[in-house]
Amino acid sequence: MNYLAHIYLSGDNEDIKIGNFIADFIYGSQYQNYSPNIQKGILLHRAIDTYTDAHPIFRQSKKRLFSDFRHYSSVIVDMFYDHFLAKNFDDYSTVSLTHFADSFYNALEKRDKSLPKKVNQILPVMKNYNWLVSYKNIDDLRDILNQMNHKTKFNTQLDDSVDLLIDHYGTFEKEFTQFFAAIKNEQPKMLKSLDIH
Repeated sequence: MNYLAHIYLSGDNEDIKIGNFIADFIYGSQYQNYSPNIQKGILLHRAIDTYTDAHPIFRQSKKRLFSDFRHYSSVIVDMFYDHFLAKNFDDYSTVSLTHFADSFYNALEKRDKSLPKKVNQILPVMKNYNWLVSYKNIDDLRDILNQMNHKTKFNTQLDDSVDLLIDHYGTFEKEFTQFFAAIKNEQPKMLKSLDIH
């Protein structure tokens, strides 16, 4: 799961959303330096990643990309699934995607002093390019994947994966819909298992 899905799956608690978002920048037991709900968000992020990586539907989506993109296929499927969540956001939320994104950006800005340095570095870019909303458009998704090419060790051309998305659009969307229903059903159990005292 990528940014939008992680934030959405955090529920309504702002601190859990923040923790889930910053989790990739928090290593090992460093999460214990944060408040209980931030900790819960960090641990929820890890639980979501573990569940996602092992799920047969996610693996099926990844397999379609693996021969061309190898270990980057997981990252690409995460992006594809965020695209489908953004595109169909009204099916999953009573608030608009724009409102959801703006509220989250504002929540991050309120806590800028307590966020990891790398999060504060990407926050202005994230807000300026409105990452959470831009996943909705295929051209923007291609641009984001193109930007990611510069961060990979090899000449990966991650943006070429969008051609595969277009070619198998209905199949990827069906897999996302089935997978997201499953993880939404699992999310309350994940949260319940992460009680922090």
